[in-house]
Amino acid sequence: MKRIFAFLCVGGAGFVTDAGILTGLLAVTSLDAFSARLISVAGALCLTWLLNRQITFGASNRPVAAEGALYGGVGVTTSIVNYAIYSAILLALPAITPLAALVMASIGAMVFSYFGYSRLVFNR
Repeated sequence: MKRIFAFLCVGGAGFVTDAGILTGLLAVTSLDAFSARLISVAGALCLTWLLNRQITFGASNRPVAAEGALYGGVGVTTSIVNYAIYSAILLALPAITPLAALVMASIGAMVFSYFGYSRLVFNR
């Protein structure tokens, strides 16, 4: 239960990072909600790797580069799921804000990412 709580906290930090970068990019650049999200999710992915490695799961037995590559693979796959949900919501509900779509997409991808990281990246 402690690990799941830590994962949720790290995910919260990743969400705040993702949302902050997304909101900032939409406010100060001419990027659309889809392009800005590609950048924001990359920033969040880097942060959550570092935090999950230190707080949630601990470092794996693999070299850092291998662990990072595996984390990136699961993260990219999870991000594709997250981005697909996000895009589908924005396209299906044009009146919804990008931030609301981000919340829904992040919840949808959370379970998928926990099992991917715990089973494929940080397994003992």
